[in-house]
Amino acid sequence: LSFSSSLPVQQKGAMMDNRFATALVIACVLSLISTIYMAASIGTDFWYEYHTLSPAENVSEAGRSIWEEFYSKEADEKTYTDALFRCNGTVGLWRRCITVPKNSHWYSPPEADMTTNCISFSLSDQFMEKYIEPGNHNSGTDLNRTYLWRLQFLLPFVSIGLMCFGALIGLCACACRSLYPAIATGVLHFLAGLCTLGLVGCYVAGIELLHKKLPLPDDVRGEFGWSFCLACVSAPLQFMAAALFIWAARTNRKEFTLLKAYRVA
Repeated sequence: LSFSSSLPVQQKGAMMDNRFATALVIACVLSLISTIYMAASIGTDFWYEYHTLSPAENVSEAGRSIWEEFYSKEADEKTYTDALFRCNGTVGLWRRCITVPKNSHWYSPPEADMTTNCISFSLSDQFMEKYIEPGNHNSGTDLNRTYLWRLQFLLPFVSIGLMCFGALIGLCACACRSLYPAIATGVLHFLAGLCTLGLVGCYVAGIELLHKKLPLPDDVRGEFGWSFCLACVSAPLQFMAAALFIWAARTNRKEFTLLKAYRVA
């Protein structure tokens, strides 16, 4: 009689273990995908793209002066933004790029072959003040754009750091053969999702404020690129992984308590 009464309990425990294991596997896969997406978005330069009608027309003395100013280490925000407008530019979190002809010497005719040249934002550029009138240092500091720019630089690294720390806790949970630490992993993934969502919001707000100061020319079209889309996709993946981690840990804890009470009874 004792054996027959304990058999359904063992089957129920096995069923719960399989259910929780499936949830954890799905959460780990979602976490891995979101980490890859975040790393790819941080390392690429297509957060925002500008498209001009005919960039090859910029092969002139004025166009070459724009390129030279863009490459200069002393280029201010207005200078490199004008070059982005006119030369099919792309902007990432770490670099800005323009598309120019491969052969741009004064004695050479315009070529159809184009190449992309990029300049990295230095660490001082990431924390540099933004001005109310871009390029005019006497116009005063634009605090909104300044802190939005700094946050969009810091938040992705905080997000990835939280996910990596959560993965470390998850490995410790596997070593201990316990689901309780998965709650901490879920909370860290939730915080990482908030950071990613904040990053996306800061970037969108920063671009909108910049375009109010420097409106797009009539022949230039701007749009968010695929690097930005990767960050947008990463945030819900982090939230879903967090929900699965927390659900598996809390439900397993509750079911284990009920199962233990049933066995005692």
